[in-house]
Amino acid sequence: MEKNRLEAFSDGVIAIIITIMVLELKVPHGSDFASIKPLLPVFLSYVLSFVYVGIYWNNHHHMLQTAKHVTGGILWANLHLLFWLSLFPFVTGWMGENHFAAMPSALYGLVLLMASIAYFILQKSIIASQGENSLLAKAIGRDCKSKLSSLLYAAGIVAAFYSPILSGFIYASVALMWLIPDSRIERVVGQ
Repeated sequence: MEKNRLEAFSDGVIAIIITIMVLELKVPHGSDFASIKPLLPVFLSYVLSFVYVGIYWNNHHHMLQTAKHVTGGILWANLHLLFWLSLFPFVTGWMGENHFAAMPSALYGLVLLMASIAYFILQKSIIASQGENSLLAKAIGRDCKSKLSSLLYAAGIVAAFYSPILSGFIYASVALMWLIPDSRIERVVGQ
């Protein structure tokens, strides 16, 4: 099966996710800085989630460049990833509205962790379909960055119950780790 439908569907879902997140931003009822201040946690959670969705979109695009075709297993693995990404607007809104309180921050981290696991499953599905000598297998190698990210998400979930601000910094640190596009795939595809 050709991969173009999978790419188009995923792009559409990701665009909708971003649209839903931005629609959650409410316009302040005043014209001074004091009217914006209560909305700052909502805005910060939106920015963090926007960056995460952008990272997933970028890396998903690069990963699919390595696939020659898609299988039913890849389609389901992709839907699994999109499911967790589709929860971003909910957890983003809940965390922002509650000013990074413990439970919303922990749930935010859980969704980040599950999205990273789903991305890993999608990677493994593509490698299983394309073979152990595939471009993707060569590109990701031991994938230490993804493993470290999952550990940091788990640490952020635990930290949320002791210091929600610390968990927010952990989540932001992981985003910063991935903000620079993953060049491993570009190097292999460009060969």
